[in-house]
Amino acid sequence: MKKIRKALVCVLALLAAASPASCSADTKQEPVQTLKVGVAAYRKDDTFISTLCGYLESAAKKLEKQKKVKIALNFADGQSNQSLQNDQVERFLARDYSAVCVNLVDRTAAAYIIDKAKKAGVPVVFFNREPVEEDLHIWSGAYYVGADAVLSGRIQGQIVAEAYRRDPARVDRNRDGKIQYAMLEGEQGHQDSLLRTEYSIKYLTEAGIRVQKLASDTANWQRAQGTAKMTQWLREYGGRLEVVLCNNDDMALGAIDAIKSSGETPKKSPLVVGVDGTKPGLEAVRSGSMLGTALNDAKRQADAIMELTYAVGNGQKAPPSLHFQQGNSIYIPYQKITRENVAQFQQGG
Repeated sequence: MKKIRKALVCVLALLAAASPASCSADTKQEPVQTLKVGVAAYRKDDTFISTLCGYLESAAKKLEKQKKVKIALNFADGQSNQSLQNDQVERFLARDYSAVCVNLVDRTAAAYIIDKAKKAGVPVVFFNREPVEEDLHIWSGAYYVGADAVLSGRIQGQIVAEAYRRDPARVDRNRDGKIQYAMLEGEQGHQDSLLRTEYSIKYLTEAGIRVQKLASDTANWQRAQGTAKMTQWLREYGGRLEVVLCNNDDMALGAIDAIKSSGETPKKSPLVVGVDGTKPGLEAVRSGSMLGTALNDAKRQADAIMELTYAVGNGQKAPPSLHFQQGNSIYIPYQKITRENVAQFQQGG
């Protein structure tokens, strides 16, 4: 009997050794889990948002290699329509996405999206367009990644102030002791637009530079609308207009288009300042047609968005390296760009 038992044990041992499960060298890995992420942009044809979305794809591919997982990004274009964007987010939630990233059309609509995401148990990462602060407190699963708009405005003011101190006659062309300016604003009620507008001028006045506003209007972040507004102002104010502060590079480029079409010589044309540091914006700074811009670091924002989304989409805590401020918000610093340092940013910074 003992011999029979011993023989059975040997047979079972041989079978176990021959089974695929025991041969680690031949075992195939299970298919990697796919992290499904829905990305809802306010409008995909916005130059900065398009750039940021491209960096999101690059950041996702980098994380795939690092974490050995599949990250599937699905982009939706809100076409500047909040109702459409709400529908897009709800579809993401209904299809069991791991997380959603939202670039709001209307920052006051965040509460609706947070409520839907909370009920679905899907974390939501807002980016670029900051929700009302109280809305982010509705749920611990709501986050924001963006930049400090106050700093971007102050950088614009600094660029003008430095140019004025370096060559007062070039900036104050009529030599009346103050800078006549116009302001191209992004859109009504947009927080970044309001803060850039306020703090660019606040920096100048705090620096002891007198200013006079000749005109201001919204151009909805768009180059063509910037051209139209600037064309109108050049007809109305002519050589009196000395500086044009623009809430983004696209509108600044539109203003430059209008200046070039007017036939103004560079030394007699208004100085134009933007925000974002887009590729066309950087080229305009390099060529001297734009005085300067404030870099809205799309790459660093995209990296932070994806790192955060990967963590919370997997039910993990956000990495402490992301440096949260004001609860669940992450702010990437702006950087000043002028003709003196633009080359380093064009080379990848």
